[in-house]
Amino acid sequence: MSLTRFKLVFFTPTTSTSTILNHLFTTFPQSLGKIGNYEHCAFITKGTGQFKPTAEANPAIGEAGKLEFVEEHKVEIVVNDKGENKELLDAIQELKKVHPYEEVAYDIYRLENF
Repeated sequence: MSLTRFKLVFFTPTTSTSTILNHLFTTFPQSLGKIGNYEHCAFITKGTGQFKPTAEANPAIGEAGKLEFVEEHKVEIVVNDKGENKELLDAIQELKKVHPYEEVAYDIYRLENF
């Protein structure tokens, strides 16, 4: 069985990082954050997120029409997918369930190892 590796990158308030990572690593112990003989692997960078909720938004932080600046983490984790992107899609679905934001900002990169 062939293994495809992805990097899932998402942004979250710094106060939610540990909760999200613990949940994802517990839910997907064989496919998320596992690199060789290491588990729960992640790279976390601190920064500032900026957004302005529209009148239709239901923001977890801030209020509609007001520009917000939030201390956030950029979190990068490896996803080991056994095929058809099932593990990746399941991880994204679970991330959206546990993440505090109404709209979760995330990126997906396919990893190639030579």
